[in-house]
Amino acid sequence: MRTICLIFGFLTLMVTSCKTPEARKPVNIKTGSFLDESITRNKKLSAKEESRILKIIEQDTIHDYKASDGGFWYYYHTRDTTSTVEFPKFGDHVTFSYQLNDLNDNVIYTKKELDTVSYTIDKEELFLGLREGLKLMKPGEIITFLFPSYQGYGYYGDDNKIGTNIPLKAKVTLHTIKRESTLKN
Repeated sequence: MRTICLIFGFLTLMVTSCKTPEARKPVNIKTGSFLDESITRNKKLSAKEESRILKIIEQDTIHDYKASDGGFWYYYHTRDTTSTVEFPKFGDHVTFSYQLNDLNDNVIYTKKELDTVSYTIDKEELFLGLREGLKLMKPGEIITFLFPSYQGYGYYGDDNKIGTNIPLKAKVTLHTIKRESTLKN
């Protein structure tokens, strides 16, 4: 009898001590707060890099810098003002060589390391600034571009020599342009 009472008491205790689960209330997080902070941080970074680039331009009295619509600056070493050749467009195949430096003119990659590059405009991977810069060039031209980090390798770098948020200076020589229409057989 004592065992029955213990079992009955244990069961009563179990049934009365358990309560039904309550739904958890959601944690109140401002939606977009991370995104807002990221936007603010990136605007500050962009303004700081742009200020640094503009200071370099201001101090360089030798070159005539141009601002691109894409948010980078450039100047010509060699410019072709007589050729009627059009700038490269989507699908055109170009060959070019370039050297990458940081804004302090420290070499990151030499022309020899990067070799001559074959690239189909906007159909292959290439960092944004260089992709847009090539569209401003004619064969034989040599241009130096100043790219803010968001036009270069941005937050991630290149997993090799270019770190996080590094603005770049690229000296580019465009060798050839083959029109997309001539590439199709």
